[in-house]
Amino acid sequence: MIRVQARTEPSTLMTFASPLLAIMLTLIFGSILFSALDKDPIQALHVLLVLPLSDAYNISEMLVKMGPLLLCAVGLSLCYRANMWNIGAEGQLLAGALGGSAVALMFVDSESFMAMPLTLLGGILSGMAWAAIPTYLKVKFNSNLILTTIMLNYIALYLLIWAVHGPLRDPDGFGFPESALFSDATLLPVLSDSGRVHLGVVLAVLLALFAWFILSKTHLGFKIRVYGADEPAATYAGYNAKGISWFVMLFAGALAGLAGVSEVAGPIGQLTPNISPGYGYSAIIVAYLGRLHPAGAIIASVFLAILYMGGDLAQIEMGIPIAVVGMFQGVLLFFLLACDFFIRYRVVSSRENMA
Repeated sequence: MIRVQARTEPSTLMTFASPLLAIMLTLIFGSILFSALDKDPIQALHVLLVLPLSDAYNISEMLVKMGPLLLCAVGLSLCYRANMWNIGAEGQLLAGALGGSAVALMFVDSESFMAMPLTLLGGILSGMAWAAIPTYLKVKFNSNLILTTIMLNYIALYLLIWAVHGPLRDPDGFGFPESALFSDATLLPVLSDSGRVHLGVVLAVLLALFAWFILSKTHLGFKIRVYGADEPAATYAGYNAKGISWFVMLFAGALAGLAGVSEVAGPIGQLTPNISPGYGYSAIIVAYLGRLHPAGAIIASVFLAILYMGGDLAQIEMGIPIAVVGMFQGVLLFFLLACDFFIRYRVVSSRENMA
């Protein structure tokens, strides 16, 4: 008889092998899916995973998509390490885009050197403010953080839609739901003439390394890890549980807000209703694929960005529905969680158990 048995200690091998095994199973599932769609699976996987890295322009576009994924994932990684189940990165990203745009539109006719810093600051503070709402409800009333952050995602989305149809709509835009174009003084500098990769991508990598330093090399990071691993022990040791909760949530909100304002002040150049294809939700997959480690999130965000870019190319080159990319992401998370099960458990036979 086969049964599941708890391991005496977590498997180090499965900790590192789980993401690779999940990716392999996802590719196998993808091959079956493409075959069912009457598409050549080898060609489809080539377009999805290889073509995004085929030239400088595609690599640049992939990096543009990597930036917001990485920023959101790093913040979520710290939240999850502290057992704060923040699902609101998407809403915090949209709030950052909205707040940053409101500041940027004050500088439409200005060339002030303060335009870009103030725009970024507006986005960061807006993301933090949006993250503060569920944090306060959690700390004060012990509300369910998952539910409140998910609901605030939709509130942020409809608030953004209201803004581009109302107070932030371009008066000279012929009624289209979008803001005026931002001035050049507000936009993030482009790093290469061969694509749209901008300063925000560099900031994302630097902040990921900064978060790694906090988590791995500081006393605050040690408190976060202890609090997430054993809350009663952390409380007994005198750690400020509320302070840790506020820090990780506001830090995550700041990074997600920066991701949002970097989109509107970067490749888009104005506020529109569709600034995010779901970066905040995909960042959850990035965080887990990166083992809830800021440095691991860099590699995982590159992989998810390749999927995003490959999805666009697959739609153009082979007529594959863009929804396939969303399915890929969902299946990847499913297999990752399934494989993670074997970090703490193993399958044994009755004969082995008797021995």
